Amino acid sequence: MKYQTQRLAYPYFIAAMGLFVAQVLGGLIAGTIYVFPNLLSEVLPFNIIRMIHTNALIVWLLMGFFGAAYYLLPEETETEIHSPKIAWIQFWLFLLGAVGTVVGYLFHIHEGREFLEQPLWFKIDIVIIALLFMYNISMTLMKGKRTVVAIILVMGLWGLTVFFLFAFYNPANLALDKMYWWYVVHLWVEGVWELILAAILGFLLIKMTGVDREVIEKWLYVIVGLALFSGLLGTGHHYYWIGTPGYWQWVGSIFSALEVFPFLAMVIFSFYIVNKSTRNHPNKAALLWVLGCTVLSFFGAGVWGFMHTLAPINYYTHGTQITASHAHLAFYGAYVMINLAIITYAMPHLRGQQPYNQVLNMWSFWIISSGMVFMTLTLTAAGILQTHLQRVLGMNYMDVQDQIALFYWLRLGSGVVVVLGVLLFVYATFSKGSEEQATAG
Repeated sequence: MKYQTQRLAYPYFIAAMGLFVAQVLGGLIAGTIYVFPNLLSEVLPFNIIRMIHTNALIVWLLMGFFGAAYYLLPEETETEIHSPKIAWIQFWLFLLGAVGTVVGYLFHIHEGREFLEQPLWFKIDIVIIALLFMYNISMTLMKGKRTVVAIILVMGLWGLTVFFLFAFYNPANLALDKMYWWYVVHLWVEGVWELILAAILGFLLIKMTGVDREVIEKWLYVIVGLALFSGLLGTGHHYYWIGTPGYWQWVGSIFSALEVFPFLAMVIFSFYIVNKSTRNHPNKAALLWVLGCTVLSFFGAGVWGFMHTLAPINYYTHGTQITASHAHLAFYGAYVMINLAIITYAMPHLRGQQPYNQVLNMWSFWIISSGMVFMTLTLTAAGILQTHLQRVLGMNYMDVQDQIALFYWLRLGSGVVVVLGVLLFVYATFSKGSEEQATAG
C-alpha cells in the first residue's frame, strides 16, 4: 500500500458492514411486523424497530463515508492523513455512541423527531466526531495536493457537518420545526451527500478506467453544479402541506423536478468514461457496483422522486407507500451502492489479500439489487392502490391496509432476498478467491 494511513479506513469499513447487516435485519423484522402486527408488540414495538432500522442506515453510511475519505484522500492529496490518533478517537466515539444510542432506544430513551431521534448527548457526540474528522481531513488537504475530487469531497463533508447543527433547533411551532428539520434530512441526502457521492464516484473511475483526470473533473463540475442548483431549492417539495406560504408549491415543484438531471448526468458520465477506458482494470466487481450505483440512483432518486414531487400529485400521494418505494431505491442506489463500491475496491488493498472472491461479490450485487428493485415495485403498486382507495375514494385507513396486505407479503419476501445478498457480500469480502480470479489492482 502506497500510503500507510489509508489503513485507517479498515475499521470504518468493518463497522459499516456490521451496521449494514444490523440495518437490513431490522428492516426484515419491521417488514414481518407489517404482516404479523402483534409480533414483538410488547417486547420490541414497531416504532423502536423502525427507529433502529433508519438510524442504523444513517450511521453505517456515515461510517462508510468516513472510511472512504481516509482511504482516498492520501492518494488524492499525495500525503498521509494528518493525525491517525484523531481518526481512531473519532472511530471509537462514533461506534460506542451509536451502540449506546441503540441500547437507549430499546429502553425508550429517544427524542420524538423522525430520523433525528438520537438523544441530546449523542447529537453532541456526533458534532464532536464531525469536527474532529473535518479538522483531520482539512489539515490533510491543506498540506497536500488539492485535486477536484478531494475538494468536492471535503466540501460535501463540511456541508454534512454544518447542516446537522439544525438538528439542535427544535421550535415549538410544528411548521417551523418541519422547515428546519428538512434542512438536515433533505439537504443531507439531496444536497451535500450528492457531492460526497460524486467525489467517490470520480475517484473510482479515475483509478479503474485510466481516463484523463481532466475529463472526469469536468464532468464532476457539471454534476455538482446541477446537484446544488436543484437540490437546495428542491427542499421546497417538503414544504407543500406543512403550513408554509403557497409559493413553495411552485418553487418545490420546479426545482425538485430538476433534481433528476444530476442523476441522469451521473449515468451518462460513468458509462461514457467506462466506454473510453484505456485500462482493463482487474476489479470487475467494483466497476459493477459503480455502474449499478449510477443507474439505480437515477431511477430511485431521479425517476421515482419525480413521480410524486409535483405539488398537484404530491397532494394525493404524500405519506403513502409511494414515498417508501422512492426512499428505499433512492438510498440504496445512491449511497448504499457507492459505499459498497469503495469497500469492494479498497478491501483487497487493506487486507493485503489478493485474489479475493469477486464472483460471490458480483452475485451479491445482483441478489441485493434484484431484491431492492422488486421491493420498490411492490411498494409502488401498494402506494398507487393506497392513494386511489384512501385519498381519492376516501376509504378508511385500516380498511385500505387490508386491501394492500398482499404487497406487504411480497415486500417481506424481497426483504429476505436482500438480507441474504448482504450476508453474501460480507462473506465475499472476507473470503479468498481462486488464483485464477482477477484481483484488485
